[in-house]
Amino acid sequence: MNNDKVQLTFAGGVGTVTGANFLLSYEGNTLMVDCGMVQGLEDADERNRAAFDYDVNNISAVVITHAHMDHIGRLGKLVRDGYRGPIYSTPPTKDLAALMLEDGARIVFGESDKAGLDPWYAQEDVSQALSQWEVMPYHGTSVLGNVFSVTFHDAGHILGSAMAEVAVGGKKVLFTGDLGNSPMPLLRNTAPAPEVDYVVTESVYGDREHEHVADRLGKLERAIEDTIHRGGTLIIPIFSLERTQEILFEINNLVEQKRVPKVPVFLDSPLAIKVTEVYRANVNYFNEAARLQAKTDDLFAFPGLTLTETKEQSKGINGVAGPKIVMAGSGMSHAGRVIHHERRYLSDPKSTVLFVGYQGVGTFGRLLQSKPKKVEIFGDKIRVRAHIDTIKGYSGHKDMLGILDFLSPLQNKVTQVFCTMGETKSSRFLAQRLRDHYGIKADVPTLGQTVILE
Repeated sequence: MNNDKVQLTFAGGVGTVTGANFLLSYEGNTLMVDCGMVQGLEDADERNRAAFDYDVNNISAVVITHAHMDHIGRLGKLVRDGYRGPIYSTPPTKDLAALMLEDGARIVFGESDKAGLDPWYAQEDVSQALSQWEVMPYHGTSVLGNVFSVTFHDAGHILGSAMAEVAVGGKKVLFTGDLGNSPMPLLRNTAPAPEVDYVVTESVYGDREHEHVADRLGKLERAIEDTIHRGGTLIIPIFSLERTQEILFEINNLVEQKRVPKVPVFLDSPLAIKVTEVYRANVNYFNEAARLQAKTDDLFAFPGLTLTETKEQSKGINGVAGPKIVMAGSGMSHAGRVIHHERRYLSDPKSTVLFVGYQGVGTFGRLLQSKPKKVEIFGDKIRVRAHIDTIKGYSGHKDMLGILDFLSPLQNKVTQVFCTMGETKSSRFLAQRLRDHYGIKADVPTLGQTVILE
């Protein structure tokens, strides 16, 4: 190993959207950026419970860009396997990660028990990880692991999300984490890219464009009005973190401005309810318009909203006649309470299933987006007669043009861009565009690859 050279290892987050895990090494010190779980793939559980491909005891420090499980989900396993060094993030990311990891431990236990396997992390591992966790503000610079100077910049993706700028060995490397689809309803815009030598960028939508963000509220309003007019149920598979709070905020404004009729709205996700409380406690991280509104209005509560925490309350939603709106986890319809609502209402031509986020390859949500004639849920064959719709403008990720706009100021300044955290075709397309249109050297790394940053 060339200890006198800065080395970057892609231990995860390549060839797939999930599983972000990068290592930056110099003079015997190693900084880990993100420790995410793999999601949506057939072998996801096998990959998540597998041993790390490196000695966790050699890691000097861990930096977390944000609290989505594909960026934090293996932290429990990391400390279970012996890591006892510091973990750093922004303050909201620590608060959110505590909730996400605790919920993940519950899910891992249930799935492992069903498969007759030991869980690959548990609640005591979450507690251990949180005891090692330290917080850093945006824009402040800290020296980690003796040689890594780290600065957080607002990524605008979810509450507390950060890009990590790392200076080491005379090089500057930017780990984008996930880049927000600015402007967002609640959050500030993504900060400009700092001048760096290397960029490890996400590429979830590296080959696609979103619909215009200005159209998203109108589409949500129409979906609500159309379903109400039919007397049906609007089911919104929801991601507990960020998307729930955005949609609650949007519905809050539509109801209070009398742009949609008042109907029963159910937030059917215990985790989303807890996450929303963290948002309420961190209004100072919102954009200016949302901060001003929060001075006189509860952004996440409105007439007709019911929070259903228990299973009994969730089942009680069935007894409420339509029209109604049900926001339930999970966002890709691959688990959680939303599956039970889809089982009940997919055959109803008056109802709608509305996706407001990315649907991973192999998930039930991706299948529903293809509008199949029939699906199977819990062994029941169900004819799909409900309306299936998608609003892409609520994506939490920049699209291809957004990523290019973000990176273009680095033209003639950056040495190399690595396109990661996307399906292979998306990463390759983005890399090609960066090369062809901006003359930026851009590559798609392979899993486990180590490159020397000259």
